[in-house]
Amino acid sequence: MTRPDLPPLTTLLPFEATVRHASMTRAARELHVTHGAVSRQVRNLERALGTELFERGPRALRPTPQARRLAAAVRDALDLVEEAAREISGGRERGGGPLALSCEPTLLMRWLIPRLPDLTARHPGLTVHLSAGGGPVDFAREPVDAAVRRDDFPVPEGVSRVPLFEEWIGPVCRPDLVERLRAGEPVTLLHTGTRPAAWADWHRLTGETPAVHGEQTFEHFYLALQAAVAGVGVAVGPYALVRDDLVRGQLAAPYGFVADGTGYGLLTPRPPERDPRLAALLGWLREQAADLNPPAGSAS
Repeated sequence: MTRPDLPPLTTLLPFEATVRHASMTRAARELHVTHGAVSRQVRNLERALGTELFERGPRALRPTPQARRLAAAVRDALDLVEEAAREISGGRERGGGPLALSCEPTLLMRWLIPRLPDLTARHPGLTVHLSAGGGPVDFAREPVDAAVRRDDFPVPEGVSRVPLFEEWIGPVCRPDLVERLRAGEPVTLLHTGTRPAAWADWHRLTGETPAVHGEQTFEHFYLALQAAVAGVGVAVGPYALVRDDLVRGQLAAPYGFVADGTGYGLLTPRPPERDPRLAALLGWLREQAADLNPPAGSAS
């Protein structure tokens, strides 16, 4: 049986996420695809329906009333599918089985993954499935039990947030560039599309401004930090993301670090103490985060 009035199903998830976030960028992050992929699917849906679904301004993306109605219908349908799947599978076991943990991509790559052997050694019965993600988490809709997130968005009502560590930031570069930087010689500033205001934030907090020879922007934070390791230029690095490189001598922090007023926390749909898996994970994360304060005297 065909359904001629049914829009392309592949367009509905990107569309619903875009309406919910009022942002294609955030929708792309949630779905782990590119902004372009979300934009194409939304355009495909608009062509299939023969109408515009968003009011597109220079810095705003506003769903039309028709878009909000369709997005609500998509959410209701997804809820029905999720409920049926849960009934078929016997429901998610609470307190047992693997734990699905989402973590911001660069923190996942540069801090969490290298420490996983310690987690396995301390909690051999705990299996953690990792995924990369950023921004708000909808635990009712996403297959995630917990998320490590920077506190740069409001925590939804009913979600538990336990602080893990403060964010400290500072310029980092290959050690052989330190003397040039301190001597006031021009350097290339490395930026990242995921945190474009990093240099401005550091300047606001310290009043420092390096002499600039040029600038280069990378799509993700980990690319900018890797470019700093390679000697391409100087990046503003959060201490948590560069600590291991500092210890290994691959990076240096000539200006030290300064707290930027933000921090990271563990988000869960219920207090962690209600789930033995979450309680074990939280205890381990707190132990690992204990060394994420820069050494004394490193603050600018």
